[in-house]
Amino acid sequence: MNIAAIFAVHHLGLVRLALITVGDRATAEDVVQEAFTRTHASRKRIRDPDKALAYVRSAVLNECRSVLRRRATFFRRRVAYEPPVWSAENAALAGEERREVLIALHNLPPRQREALTLRYYFDLNDVQIAQTMGIGTSSARSTIARGLAALGRVLKEET
Repeated sequence: MNIAAIFAVHHLGLVRLALITVGDRATAEDVVQEAFTRTHASRKRIRDPDKALAYVRSAVLNECRSVLRRRATFFRRRVAYEPPVWSAENAALAGEERREVLIALHNLPPRQREALTLRYYFDLNDVQIAQTMGIGTSSARSTIARGLAALGRVLKEET
């Protein structure tokens, strides 16, 4: 699959991944655009066309991490997380339960948040998550397990 086809099919989902990670839509769109720009520039280095989507996902996550690192240098104080609101209709429909889950998800360590987002939002398996995050398969499984346990504790649910 070429980069243009990946963009056409997966752009919206990748923006949502970035949105969950960075917290605002404008930055998420910039992150995805930058990831596609860099991927397009280095497209000849992608040897296996079947792994191009995983490569783009990894690029999006890496860009998100860079944005969060840059923000950390500017904002040393803790700012309360407000989940993104896409429209008035969505804001009205988003219940308190979903808000609590998003806040709890945002408060997880970045790797756990990324792993859970890839698993439950994109329905990726352990191998795909490991490829996207650049970690081993067993590390992906343990990161997901730790993230779920932490969410359970925060949301006071039994595991």
